[in-house]
Amino acid sequence: MHEMDPQCRQVLHTAFQAALSHLEKLNQSSVSATTDLPSLRNRLGKRLSDRGLPAQQVIAELVTDVEGGVLGSAGGRFFGWVIGGTLPAALAADWLTATWNQNAALYSCAPAAGVVEEIAGTWLKELLGLPAHASFALVSGCQMAHVTCLAAARHALLASRGWDAEQQGLSGAPRIRILANARKHGSVERAVRLLGLGSSQIVDLPTDTLGRVQTDGLKEELQRDPVSPTIVILQAGNINTGTCDSFRALLPLAKRHGAWVHVDGAFGLWAAASPRYRHFVEGVDGADSWATDGHKWLNVPFDCGYAFVVDAEAHKAAMSHRASYIAADTEARDQIDWNPEWSRRARGFPTYAALRQLGRDGVANLVERCCAHAHSLVTRIGQLPGTRVVCQPTINQGLVQFLDPNPGSVETDHARYTDEIIAAILATGEAFFTGSDWNGHRVMRVSVCNWQTSDEDVNRAVCAVAKTLAERTAIRSVEAE
Repeated sequence: MHEMDPQCRQVLHTAFQAALSHLEKLNQSSVSATTDLPSLRNRLGKRLSDRGLPAQQVIAELVTDVEGGVLGSAGGRFFGWVIGGTLPAALAADWLTATWNQNAALYSCAPAAGVVEEIAGTWLKELLGLPAHASFALVSGCQMAHVTCLAAARHALLASRGWDAEQQGLSGAPRIRILANARKHGSVERAVRLLGLGSSQIVDLPTDTLGRVQTDGLKEELQRDPVSPTIVILQAGNINTGTCDSFRALLPLAKRHGAWVHVDGAFGLWAAASPRYRHFVEGVDGADSWATDGHKWLNVPFDCGYAFVVDAEAHKAAMSHRASYIAADTEARDQIDWNPEWSRRARGFPTYAALRQLGRDGVANLVERCCAHAHSLVTRIGQLPGTRVVCQPTINQGLVQFLDPNPGSVETDHARYTDEIIAAILATGEAFFTGSDWNGHRVMRVSVCNWQTSDEDVNRAVCAVAKTLAERTAIRSVEAE
């Protein structure tokens, strides 16, 4: 019998202990990086040896050399961008995913992975309130979910006009125009570029001050060109404000004009899983396709996104491939039929584990806790001297601005001061926030989607902001003397 290499057991034990140490120290460690770029390059930029090194030494040195360069994004005090943590069951399943090393492209080369993915997709549609008959794909993130969904849209719209995009390409094809929320995420434009549709074909739909598409603006654009094949891209969860487009009003309008409606629901689509917040996405189930992330609000490890498409035939036609050496299955679901990837990680395992750990009530509770913490953070920070609430969270995203205390300060001064305060907060290591621009203001974004965020984490973050503001005010007073 072939026994396990002792070196393998030893190095896995080293990695396991390092992982436990990282997780156990999250609450006490700095959530920000504590080392700089030159230091990381100096430590990690070793000469590549001719003979290689023992695995144990490699991992031990790696753990040491990255010290200070790993953000505390797995913990509850990370409020930057829209980055979730990792649920215990999802983390453990991800370790097993790497250990099992399945190529989840076909049922024949990863049977268990294929069935797990099939079941996870069904559960996701139930949780998000999407049509049960919709096809789905587990991809690397919302970026590739957009690509998958819009490839299906491209196929369906051009096929309805007698053009086979997969066979004939786009040269000479009818022009597809794209009407999109003007405050769309950059991943939408990248998907359009990757698919060869051209970013110049995107028409930005006017929005209100919270980033929601206005009905009259969509109606006007649809009537402007009633002939061209059209994709309408709406949003469930603006990256800055968290607000959602009015699907109940906009979807019927778009459908009457024969448009394909795609929803960017990277994080906001998860509001559908909460009885308290699902009214924000009411009517979203009437779209043609949806994209969302698992590594945000579901708290599974990177990288994991989900694509859903009502027209399964268009979805499969845009993605599927067959060759004589591919052992296609006639009964099981072959993932390659629905994904842009060929060789791919069996990312269904962490999703399956996360959903089983949480259950329906757990997912709803996770969404509602995060929304409550976001509201508390924005409200309490906004009550501190020299701050202004720019956007109170509707779900889990909010905005605050720090006002330059010097007399006669203008917006450019407030912008510079806001960035100074954000940098100073990060330097404390107590909380992690990021900046953004919104309606002419430089702001600090507050984003909460980590399962570990607690009342204590919120208190620590607010205290860090208050202390930073007090110290900055004191410094300004000394400088003015």
